[in-house]
Order: sequence, then C-alpha cells, then structure tokens
Amino acid sequence: MVIVADDLGWSDIGAFGGEIATPNLDALALSGVRFTGFHTAPTCSPTRSMLMSGVDNHQAGLGTMAELLSDATRGHPGYEGYLNDRVASIAELLRAGGYATLMTGKWHLGLTPDREPAARGFEHSFALLQGLSNHFGADQNTAWRKAGLDPSYRDDGKPAALPAGRYSTDYFADRLIGYLDQAKRAGDDRPFFAYLPFSAPHWPLQAPADTIAKYKGRYDAGYEALRDARLARQKQLGLVPADAVAHATAQVRPWTSLSAEERAIEARKMEVYAAMVDRLDENVGRVIAALKAQGRYDDTIILFLSDNGPEGNVIEHPSPRFRIADPKAPPVDPDAPAPADPSLGIDNSLANIGKATSYVGYGPGWAQANSTPSWLVKGYPTEGGIRVSAFAAGKGVAGGGRIATANLDVRDIAPTLLDYAGLTQPKTYAGRPIVAHQGHSLRPVLAATAPAIRTADEAVGYELFYRRALRKGDWKAVYLPAGTNRYTRKGVSTGRWQLFDIARDPGETRDLAAAEPARLAELVTAYDAYASDKGVVPVPVAAAPTAGGARP
Repeated sequence: MVIVADDLGWSDIGAFGGEIATPNLDALALSGVRFTGFHTAPTCSPTRSMLMSGVDNHQAGLGTMAELLSDATRGHPGYEGYLNDRVASIAELLRAGGYATLMTGKWHLGLTPDREPAARGFEHSFALLQGLSNHFGADQNTAWRKAGLDPSYRDDGKPAALPAGRYSTDYFADRLIGYLDQAKRAGDDRPFFAYLPFSAPHWPLQAPADTIAKYKGRYDAGYEALRDARLARQKQLGLVPADAVAHATAQVRPWTSLSAEERAIEARKMEVYAAMVDRLDENVGRVIAALKAQGRYDDTIILFLSDNGPEGNVIEHPSPRFRIADPKAPPVDPDAPAPADPSLGIDNSLANIGKATSYVGYGPGWAQANSTPSWLVKGYPTEGGIRVSAFAAGKGVAGGGRIATANLDVRDIAPTLLDYAGLTQPKTYAGRPIVAHQGHSLRPVLAATAPAIRTADEAVGYELFYRRALRKGDWKAVYLPAGTNRYTRKGVSTGRWQLFDIARDPGETRDLAAAEPARLAELVTAYDAYASDKGVVPVPVAAAPTAGGARP
C-alpha cells in the first residue's frame, strides 16, 4: 500500500516534530522506519509520474506540469503533460504479475480515457483526474463548469462525481475500504497493490467543522513560534542534527507586523490546515483497521510520503494557472493573479474560512514553518520543496522506531514494489519498449541490512520550471534562475549555482560554492550530463539572465 499526502509539510505529523494530532500515522512511523532524506520532485504531477514509473519525470511525460506547458516546452519528448507510453506504470506491471490493483484519490497524470487510472493498470479506481478540487464537492455545478474550473472524477473509467457534501478524504478512504471488502467477500485472495493518494491537505483549505474546532486558538502565537517549536522537537526526536540551523524565511511578513484582524485570519488558515492533516490521519487509521479486520495487515508493506513540500503561494481564489488550457486558446500568464469570479460564490471571510464556499491557501509563513529547517517550499528543488516526510512500516520492515538518513528518492518506489512482489521489470510492455527503472529497491534500508542504497558517487538530478539541483553523496548544487519563475509568484532567485553540505547543513544555510569550487564544478558537470540524458528543455535564451558572470 502506498499512501500519498498532497502538499504535506515535512514537520506536520507528530513523528516528524509536529503538534497536529496524527496518532495513526505516528504509530505506523514508529513501528517501522522514518526517512530523513526522502526526496520527490518540487511539485505534484512530476512526483506522481516518477512514483508510478520509477523513471525521471522528464522521460515519463511530466517534464513540467501540464497546466504550465509553454511554447518553449510544448511538443518536446517528455513534456506531454501526462504519463506517457515510454514507461509502464507500476500498476500495469503488478497487475500483469497477478496483483489486484486498486486506487482511490488524486491522479493528475492525464485527463483523457486512454490516460486515466483505468487505462494505466488499475483494476478498480475512483479518481480525481486534475490536481485539485473542492473537498466537499461544491465545484461540480454550472458556475464552476462555465469557468472551466470544475473537476473530473472517474469511477472505473466512467464519469463520476464526489457526492455533494461528502468530505474528499473520508470518501477516498470509504472507496478503498469498499474495494478491499468487496475482494474479501468475493473470495479474491490475490495479493493487492493499493494506491491511496489523498488530495489533502492541498488547498483550498477546507475541513469538517468538528475537526477544525479542535485547533481553535492553537496557532495564535504565529508562524515564527511554530517554526521554533517544531525545530526543537525535531532535534529531540533525532531527526536533524542537534546543531541544525533553520534557513531564513523568504517573503514572509513578521507576525508582530500583522494587524489583529490579519493575525486572526492567518491563525484560522492554519487551524483549518491542521484539521485537514488530522482528518487524513483519522482516515488512514480507518484503512489500517479494515486491513486488520480482514487479516491482511500483517502481510502488507506500507509506504507513506508527501508528494512535495508545503504550498507557499498566497491563494485566495481559483486561477487559470491550475487548469489545463486549450493549446489553441490565447496563452495565460501563470504568474498573473486571476480576477475573482463572483458567480462562484466564494466567501473568504474569517467566519467562513474552512467551509465549502471558502477558497484559500495558508501562504509562505505557515508553509516555511512546516518545512523547517529546510529552505523554501513547493515549486523549488531546495530541500523545502523536495525533502518530504516519508516512512515505511509493515511486512518486511525492520522497526523499533528506526530513523534512516540515507538519500532516497520517489523513483525508488516502483523498483521496491516489484522487488517485494518477486517480479522483474520487463524491457517491453504492451509491445513497446519502456525506459528502465532509474531508482533502487529500498529493501536493504527497510530490512536494515544496509544503511543506504546509493553510493557517494551516484548523481541524482532535479529540474522543474528551469530551477535545477544535483545531489551527489552529501553534496548538493542548486541553481534558482532569475526571471523564469513559473510557479511561485515573486519567486526566490539567486542567478548562480550554490553548493551545500546537506549532512551538516540540512537547512542549506551555508553556501560553500566559493570555498569548494572544484566540487561545485564537478556537480554542475554532473547536472549537465543529467539534463542531456533526460531531455531537459534548456532555459530559453531570452529568459536566462545571469548574475555575477555565472552561466545559466
């Protein structure tokens, strides 16, 4: 079973230093092994393409998000905007190997019938095809449809809907439990692969009122206080070095500079966010209880992860940047705020935040508190964007509350699942050649037979929105270009390569580029090789400014 949270912060759950009530996730994490160096892509659909395929996102079809394809990237191999035919999904391979394959939740890997879960290996699926929707189903009406912002749900490949008023996290868990119960009643004793990618706690921030009420007043001290408390707790838990320093925040107004009304609104946003995480945990507990009731829990391996770091954008209403536009339509500037549409009935007043008719995100202050001690948030290849809370538990996992510090990656999941299933990736699938897995099986780390699965010489690259990173051993090079920010508005840029020793400086606070020029050059050369091998589209010349003579 693979469980994915959407935009979860590194320190949100209790086992990773958070104060949110997550007893079910904590119990799983502490019974198995927590990962302090598990990495994903900077945003959701590229991560999901790597999870499904075991292959770099630039080869699996999500070289960039489908919503943000541009003239510079559209039409390039690997930038199709959906999980392409150069790869076979892990569901396709496991189903061919005799597994029942089940999915409920967010897909975000293709909108057409030939690209949705039912066409990519899932025997049963209830899926949200896009990247987000109203968590109470309140966007499935004429107004949202006319605005082009209504979601697409599929039930075993057929058009469907989220039942109006039903909370998405609850319903996704309901449907997965239903699939498992159905198999039990039918006497289907095949092994199963269950994929449970929740759409929470992705914005819009919405949750049941009774869960929100649990957090009333909990965040009145502000995001700086939360950041300090979480980092202190991480040190107590041994998740970061005792001398770890948090990276300075960016684009955040000090809490004391906010008016009383602004502080009340911001605190309410975090209360709702915490409720979303709380409710996710409750539903994970329901799924685990169902497995135990069926007698299948002891034979199940469970992997949990977030798909990227926390969302740091200021969000107050839907935007065209988050829908897949008609390529024949006039281009939409993804960095321009969209005008509010009164026909959608959105009410972001303090008393309404969290309800089905509200539509907010929680912004850079809370996001950077939740990613502490890391640098930045979702959308960046810095640790705040790609290092996520992740753990494994269950069958074959040596437990005892272990913490694994090795450099691990979402590309490792598909080969891990095949390994535990006793299967080997074929060279072809459905009569076409497929790209070989580029990750490694996590079995040695899960079974505690080895501390790592990569040598210090193996390079692992990341690129999205022209932001770049290359990890080799404990060393990481990062390049955030100026003038090419296509996700986070008013994004952070440096315009030069920087170098960090991640083992000693997980917050990426000390740039060692000047002190270690030869090492930086080695990593930049390795990044160039990665980009060439994976087919990364280079920065358009007109959008490639440099700083201090540094080459882009």
